[in-house]
Amino acid sequence: MAIPVRPLLLQLFLLTLLLISIHQSHPAIASTTHLPLSKYPHSLSVTDFGAIGDGLHYDTVAIQSAIKACPASHHTQCHVTFPPGTYLTKTLFLKSGVVLDIKENATLLGSTKMEDYPKESREWYVVVAENASDVGITGGGVVDGHGLGFVKRFDVRKNVMVSWNTTGACLGDECRPRLVGFIDCKNVRVWNITLTEPAYWCLHIVRCENTSIHDVSIYGNFNTPNNDGIDIEDSNNTVITRCHIDTGDDAICPKTYTGPLYNLIVTNCWIRTKSSAIKLGSASSFDFKGLIFDNITIVQSHRGLGFQIRDGGNVSDVTFSNINISTRYYDPSWWGRAEPIYVTTCPRDSSAKEGSISNVVFINITANSENGVFLSGSKHGLLNNLRFINVNLTYRRWTNYSGGLIDYRPGCQGLVNHSIAGIIMEHIEGLEVENVDMRWSNHQSGRWNNPLDFKPSTVNNISLFNFRSSLY
Repeated sequence: MAIPVRPLLLQLFLLTLLLISIHQSHPAIASTTHLPLSKYPHSLSVTDFGAIGDGLHYDTVAIQSAIKACPASHHTQCHVTFPPGTYLTKTLFLKSGVVLDIKENATLLGSTKMEDYPKESREWYVVVAENASDVGITGGGVVDGHGLGFVKRFDVRKNVMVSWNTTGACLGDECRPRLVGFIDCKNVRVWNITLTEPAYWCLHIVRCENTSIHDVSIYGNFNTPNNDGIDIEDSNNTVITRCHIDTGDDAICPKTYTGPLYNLIVTNCWIRTKSSAIKLGSASSFDFKGLIFDNITIVQSHRGLGFQIRDGGNVSDVTFSNINISTRYYDPSWWGRAEPIYVTTCPRDSSAKEGSISNVVFINITANSENGVFLSGSKHGLLNNLRFINVNLTYRRWTNYSGGLIDYRPGCQGLVNHSIAGIIMEHIEGLEVENVDMRWSNHQSGRWNNPLDFKPSTVNNISLFNFRSSLY
């Protein structure tokens, strides 16, 4: 049974319109996400409120005073500016209408001391805005999370981090402050800024409406766990464009904890990560719908495009287009086995529900990888109507890490021994492959067993049009 062409054409038409909107607007966001700015925003300098900027003395009181002094107006935006210098701070709280304007050669530096952060761990950020509108960060400078100050032991496999859970403040091994967060906000804009060395997640968007993130550079230590680039949680109408992300954990990660996530557009980004470049989940209690990823370069990452649906939410109407991917093996302590494309849904544990994934299109994709594509639904959470169009897959090994493992983590079956294949498939209802070229490294051909690996009892309605597999 062939999958209808009309939904794909409609998605591509909508993508074209959205990209035109992004290109023509200035700066590079859809008109629905523009902040209602005045032509000449109000401006206050933190130095006028006593900030020193020497990187040694806390400037928190001065910065927070400048934020507080911004006029409360629905018609005028207030820029709190940072001249060149290094401004050491505890947690800063933004309010509606305020944009931190961190100038070139200026750095906002987060503290590494637990007592410098709020009592509630959910507010552990260097900068946070909650229940605010028309807020943001810009200026060409740097927000630095001082993340290496949390490293207890440096390890080329995975750094051992200082965790604050020993105080009882939170649970688990991820009790460190995030860098920048917007919680329950509207009209968020982050642009022309560098975010570096987060101790935990870097840019966190939580239950927000109308968010624009563009021209942002994110740098996290490559051996540090949980230093995600951008986490979009339960948020709608989000545009991410022209971002450069080089970090140790997931680079762009939509999640659903308390509500659905829809209308996410990611374009024109460059990514390198020791985990997944793009990953839906693993937090996935609610639905994902209407996501577009276009014109993205993924370099030397542990996994390229990933779905980890583990908590019962459903995914539908997702398009990946014009993407170049290179993936390689890193240490198995990190999730991922060098899969360029990884689409999975299975229950996290015996109490979890099984979500489905449907209407996903991969078009104009080029991948150079040490492992194959993995497509795995579950008995009650099938993969429905997947399409691969104009896809070039080149497989070769160049690291010394062992292969032959399927990675279901988190939860599910964990790591499972399995022969290497070009595309592994299970629990699928509807898969169309059109103009797909799969090539194998000649001198290492013995490591690969077959191009397509699937159990007919769990995979139904496959269509192959112009599929080629060969050595090179």
